[in-house]
Amino acid sequence: MRIWRRFSYSSSWMAGVLAVVPLLGQSADAQNPPRISGRVTDSLTGAGIIGAEVRVAGSAGGVLSGERGLFNLLITDAPAITIDVRRLGYRPAQLVVRSADKPVEIRLSSAGLSLVPIQIRAQRERYTGRLAGYFSRLERRTQGVFITREDLEREQPTQLTDMLQRTPGVRVTRGRPGAQSIRLRGRDCRPLIWLDGAAMPAGDVDLDSFSPSSLEGIELYLGASAPAGYQAARGQSECGTVLLWSRSAEVQHRLGSMATPAELEELLATLSVFSAEQVDTRAALDSSQGWVVPYPPSLRASGTSGRVVAEFVVDTLGRVELRHFGIVSSTDRLFSDAVRETASAARFTPARKGDRVVRQLVRQPFEFHPDSDRR
Repeated sequence: MRIWRRFSYSSSWMAGVLAVVPLLGQSADAQNPPRISGRVTDSLTGAGIIGAEVRVAGSAGGVLSGERGLFNLLITDAPAITIDVRRLGYRPAQLVVRSADKPVEIRLSSAGLSLVPIQIRAQRERYTGRLAGYFSRLERRTQGVFITREDLEREQPTQLTDMLQRTPGVRVTRGRPGAQSIRLRGRDCRPLIWLDGAAMPAGDVDLDSFSPSSLEGIELYLGASAPAGYQAARGQSECGTVLLWSRSAEVQHRLGSMATPAELEELLATLSVFSAEQVDTRAALDSSQGWVVPYPPSLRASGTSGRVVAEFVVDTLGRVELRHFGIVSSTDRLFSDAVRETASAARFTPARKGDRVVRQLVRQPFEFHPDSDRR
């Protein structure tokens, strides 16, 4: 097995922050150095691949693809650049880039055995906690306009009003100096603003004082159709209502440090861990116990489906080694959280090589399906 020079990985590769390494003598301090940006994806599913090594062919440095498979690579100012991409478990790929003006997509094909995905189906149940009402209304969507956490993360607005004004019937207006408010359905009166179930003070509320990344969801009711408990007396609800819901510990991303492809490659190179192709009997999930993964409430409520591919080491007792657990690709970090946080309870029949039990590297897909019979 050919092992490339090991990188110094950090938790930033999971957060999508890439440490740019100078290439071919290009100084990172140069004015506007040329770059190639793009995305590394799985050729079968189209999902972004995390932790793929992207480098200019023949160079000694490169970058790692971050969350959603995104990368940003310094290059030399040449007519054509050949990019090498590799990741544990995938066939290496090359791409000739002739222009850095547009992002590129590099697709990798799996080089290993594909396990049958574990199916996770949303179960109909009552929501609990502070966000229960929001999740229930989001699932029903009988009235109002909903802006979900997924919408906010996909669009990544700099200010909250940037996102709100994309909704038909919403107009941004300037209140007190530096403050941005909104008006609904062409009215000039102030809508009612609620934060986590508490009414905000009367008058224009500076909506841009709320960071979009701090919100779990937003409900917009353009007329007097707000849910019971969120209406005001004397017709004040006629101006519309905005319900803001902040994120909490129950929905925050909790992924900490995870195993990197380089660490797993080193284990394989030293034969302290074996791949599925190297063992005589492969590690297999214990069918009597399975792997129980809860459906994240916010994604269940919004009817969001998804897929996660995890890679980890199964020890000689059939348990997942959490220190050697990583995510290859994921359509949402909350799905990744759900898989990782239940890994310690999963049980496998350990792998065997000859007459001995051995540790094996396993790559396991998970597919999440919302309730098909939604209310």
